[in-house]
Amino acid sequence: MSAHPDLDAMARRVIDRNLYMTLATLDPDGAPRLSPVYYTPARYSDLYWVSSPDAHHSRNLLERPDVRIVIFDSSVAVGHAEAVYLSARAREVAEDEFDAVLGEAFAERGGSRRFAPEELHGDADLRLYVASATSCDVLIRGGHPEHGTGIDRREPADPTAA
Repeated sequence: MSAHPDLDAMARRVIDRNLYMTLATLDPDGAPRLSPVYYTPARYSDLYWVSSPDAHHSRNLLERPDVRIVIFDSSVAVGHAEAVYLSARAREVAEDEFDAVLGEAFAERGGSRRFAPEELHGDADLRLYVASATSCDVLIRGGHPEHGTGIDRREPADPTAA
């Protein structure tokens, strides 16, 4: 059990309620590359998305698979933000893994469509990617009723804890 189950629950809530994440990869010169992508979570540890293998972020993660991810709802009122910050290892999902992961990668959420395997390999324009979380923090607002200190900060959370 986590030291703060309410923070674990916050992480799960943010991951469940949002459809887009900001994916940060590194360019060859070390500059960050930020890309908003639609995602599907699985087990609160893996985040799937579909992208072109020619997309800048896709090329980056082939050489530098360590990524950072932020998930947050930008529509909430000032002072009510919740956010999840993930460190992860990202990769293209291999064709021989499709049978095992397509169900979770294309779970129904937010009106997304299920891609067929033939749309994600070979000469197809798209690929399936997954980021597997290695750590998770949540945003603690300065005014948080239990954990607030007056200053916004990050605290570790484990969304996989139940």
